[in-house]
Amino acid sequence: MTTVAATAHATHAHHDDRSFIQKYIFSTDHKIIGIQFLFLSLFFLMVGGLLAMQIRWQLAFPGKPMPGGGILPETMAPGGVLLPEYYLQLVTMHGTFMVFFAIMLLLVGVYANFLIPLKIGAHDMAFPRVNMASFWSAFASGIVMLMSLFVPEGSSRAGWTMYVPLSARHDYSGAEFGQEMWSISIILFGLSSILGSLNYITTVINNRAVGMTWFRMPLSVWALFITAILGLLAVPVLAGAAIMLLFEQVLGTHFFDPTAGGQPILWQHLFWFFGHPEVYILILPAMGMTSELIANGSRKPIFGYHSMVFAIAGIAFLGWIVWGHHMFVSGMNPTLGSSFMVSTLLIAVPSAIKVFNWMGTMWRGNLRFHVPMLHGVAFVAMFTIGGLSGIFMAATPVDMFIHDTYFIVAHLHYVLFGGSLFAIFGAIVFWYPKMFGRMMNETWGKIHFWLTFIFYNGTFFPMHIIGMAGHMRRLYDPTIYDFLKPMQPMNQFISICAFLLYGSQIIFFVNFWWSMFKGKKAPLNPWDDNGLEWTTPSPAPHGNWDTLPTVYRGPYEFSVPGMSEDYLPQNRKLPTDREPVMTPAAGH
Repeated sequence: MTTVAATAHATHAHHDDRSFIQKYIFSTDHKIIGIQFLFLSLFFLMVGGLLAMQIRWQLAFPGKPMPGGGILPETMAPGGVLLPEYYLQLVTMHGTFMVFFAIMLLLVGVYANFLIPLKIGAHDMAFPRVNMASFWSAFASGIVMLMSLFVPEGSSRAGWTMYVPLSARHDYSGAEFGQEMWSISIILFGLSSILGSLNYITTVINNRAVGMTWFRMPLSVWALFITAILGLLAVPVLAGAAIMLLFEQVLGTHFFDPTAGGQPILWQHLFWFFGHPEVYILILPAMGMTSELIANGSRKPIFGYHSMVFAIAGIAFLGWIVWGHHMFVSGMNPTLGSSFMVSTLLIAVPSAIKVFNWMGTMWRGNLRFHVPMLHGVAFVAMFTIGGLSGIFMAATPVDMFIHDTYFIVAHLHYVLFGGSLFAIFGAIVFWYPKMFGRMMNETWGKIHFWLTFIFYNGTFFPMHIIGMAGHMRRLYDPTIYDFLKPMQPMNQFISICAFLLYGSQIIFFVNFWWSMFKGKKAPLNPWDDNGLEWTTPSPAPHGNWDTLPTVYRGPYEFSVPGMSEDYLPQNRKLPTDREPVMTPAAGH
């Protein structure tokens, strides 16, 4: 940010004369945009979960009318009984909403926007109007995807990975306009992600406060910064592939048609070249936030801060060269498959470093099991289980057996629900005071956590078992196969746990909305944390600070000997601290 821009923001830090439309609708304030992303992504999280409940009903009780299913059109569920075509739409749209519009927006859209300027001591993002455009592109993308559920032929039914020829040939899928709306939505989503990533990278490089050197940045900022690099390089690949797919659908091109000189496997390469970095886009921010939550709950500095930073960078780098492990069953050369296998196994090393460092942080700490800490510990446990099951899939001979079974579904959800969503719930509770100036209810937060933890494991852990028994994913009716009939009681158990899991989220949503208006008013620093965001009022005013803070130390100075308090904010100057030298990187 230039000096002029910084001064302009500073004059408005506590005097905000914008209209309601400028302040809350078409806002350029990074905090309001983060909250807009929060509301949007929580809505899509609810929609994606509702679709999942219909999937689980069909798998547990195939052929039986679904409660409330009578409100669905006859083309979806005549008499409340789900049709196979509608079931495939549910599978496709559940994955699409959850990956793109729930978890990705919750992790990156919400917290990159809200936290980066507050944590690095900046007045706002480097490009506030670009930031606003990023949100509205994501909003338009989500609306297009949502509306595809209501077009005459129904939404896309080719699976969330959109493998051709199912997604490209209308005579195969039968969902002509819905398929095209999927492609248009993803193109708009790609625009949003690219605009956001450019903004996050520029802000972190140029707008850091005086004294905020690279290795004084919180791990959440490191994770969001590296995630933005991944997004900037990976999402254009998906957007380009979606444009090719749209041309295939509308103009009749032959990028993927082997009878006309196209490559049928090209879509898989393009999708997974984006898709595997996307896995880390969906987990790296959660890792950074978990580091914040665990350090705060342990009242100890992060164990091995530098190794954590290098592990994040290592995971991001290795994430680029492993996309082929999604394609072990595509008939690739075994030598090439072996190279993908080795590189996939190598990713376990930086992931294990992070797990051991979180454990080292908690070891002999003065543990405070507040709600964010509970979610942070659950993240570590669930991510570890998901990572261990990932090692099975990294081995080509094993993957040949379990590919496209519910073992894969279990692994995916242990990483992206047990991992990312637990971290998201912890982050929402932790930074809720900074967003809304009030505290969420601690008792109901713990009830929500324990119910979610129990029913989550009841839902997804048995999927490993039925997957090893050969239960295919995207299967409409498991009872048509004799070898799967003995698994049906377990399918019913999974579905009952899933219904209870979804019902448990009502507690979170009620707590979220009730606390916004009736919750206890938040003190300045309710968690006794060291981050710069806790040095500005809650909720933070427009412009964040009248005078930008100066940083004297790292972000995890807990339990410093000789201090009367067990935390030491980054901007508190001690007699032994020297004034940092202003560098060009500070940008102010």
